[in-house]
Amino acid sequence: MDTFESLITADLARAGRALSQVSLDDLTDRTGIDAELLHAFERGRHDLTAEQKQSLRHALEEYGVHFLPADDEAGVGHGVRQKFNPRTVKRLENWENEGGPAREDDI
Repeated sequence: MDTFESLITADLARAGRALSQVSLDDLTDRTGIDAELLHAFERGRHDLTAEQKQSLRHALEEYGVHFLPADDEAGVGHGVRQKFNPRTVKRLENWENEGGPAREDDI
């Protein structure tokens, strides 16, 4: 569903940034959108273009935010959650740091 892919509201942006614990400055660096504009969008005082919304959503997804679709039958709206819980993140970090240098023939 194409409309869901670009859906990001002020509430979802604010919640996603809180979940990922990313600063406005880091999000600005990743998206190229001015920090004041992002802050105004999160507060519902300004709207972003479709391209800016897509860039913001993509950046938040890269920071580990998963966007949830609405479920009209269950009466649940759109939402966000972390892709990985802290325990999984720690295990992934340990796994990435294990072993020696990678070689071309490693599987």
